[in-house]
Amino acid sequence: MTLQWKSWTRRAMVTGLAAALMPLLATAESAPQVKFQTSMGDFVIEVYPDKAPKTVENFLQYVKDKHYDGTIFHRVINNFMIQGGGYTTNGERPTRPPVPLEALNGLKNDLGTVAMARTSNPNSATAQFFVNVKNNDFLNAKGPADGYTVFGKVTSGMEIVNKIKVTPTGPGDVPQTTIVINSATLVK
Repeated sequence: MTLQWKSWTRRAMVTGLAAALMPLLATAESAPQVKFQTSMGDFVIEVYPDKAPKTVENFLQYVKDKHYDGTIFHRVINNFMIQGGGYTTNGERPTRPPVPLEALNGLKNDLGTVAMARTSNPNSATAQFFVNVKNNDFLNAKGPADGYTVFGKVTSGMEIVNKIKVTPTGPGDVPQTTIVINSATLVK
């Protein structure tokens, strides 16, 4: 009876542990992914609606609306970040109203993470985003009204991001060779 009881207890513990871990595994597996096809190659990011819900909802709506298709990486600074999503070769794209700052979400502006660009107003992020090409601790939130909202991470194609970051630039950190986002597509 004791051996049978121990066996049943182990099975119950394993079953309980598996049940407890399933939501965590499902969340990790279900993170939406967006593929960027650029004139320099493709990269994929995953986004975290559980960490930055309003930011991710806003970003994915721009993806669904094809807003990013035909935009350029208009600001490239090696050893800092690459920024895009707001301009075409003909000028700035119109945007929807800004989203509130969600920078105190536990995510850091580390190498390969994706964050929203904004003005000096913390609640001014619209469509422009940037990929950190190094750890940029100074961009992390120290309080509720500062920092930059990290909402995703590059999961494949970081070598393309690294090619973009070393592109020669001119005034305003604008690449001398236009780098186009041909398309941004929700793939998962």
